[in-house]
Amino acid sequence: MTDPFQQAIRQLSRFPGIGERTATRLAYWLLRQPPEVAGQIGQALIDFRANMTRCSRCCDLSPRDPCARCADPRREDGLLCVVERPQDIGSIEASGEMRGRYHVLDGALSPLDGIGPDQLRIPELLARLQDGLVTEVLLATDPDVEGDATALYLARLLKPLGLRVTRLAHGISVGTELEFADRSSVARAIENRRDL
Repeated sequence: MTDPFQQAIRQLSRFPGIGERTATRLAYWLLRQPPEVAGQIGQALIDFRANMTRCSRCCDLSPRDPCARCADPRREDGLLCVVERPQDIGSIEASGEMRGRYHVLDGALSPLDGIGPDQLRIPELLARLQDGLVTEVLLATDPDVEGDATALYLARLLKPLGLRVTRLAHGISVGTELEFADRSSVARAIENRRDL
């Protein structure tokens, strides 16, 4: 017979960022809770998985199609922000500056990992641009090799369509002292400087 405690630890450690020690702490925590807590957590995970879908417009994960952002008539149709992952939308929304629409690629170009343009949601992106409503595409991919390669690939694909193609600025974080900033961030800050 399988030890249920060890089985719980194995299952909890499947979550990203949760190692065996944290999984063990979570298992002990669950044992200290009323019995219905584990059932509520389990049911919430089952419901979550069963009720999430892809928005047919932006490819974000949502409990309905279209998602709330795509259905919101107050959003700007002319600005489309392209991100790598669904969770990137939350970071951009938290800034309070983005009132446009989104498109989730579901990854970034990474030839070493076997991820090429065919593995990303680029056809869906191109289909969204056919109606002529979008005038600017903001490429909000990660500031790493894969994100830069993806942004460059998309820029070359989108500029011939007559669209304004922009990229998130990269550089030194607000509140960082220059002497503690890494070389790459300083180089990006100089490269992305703007007129005052």
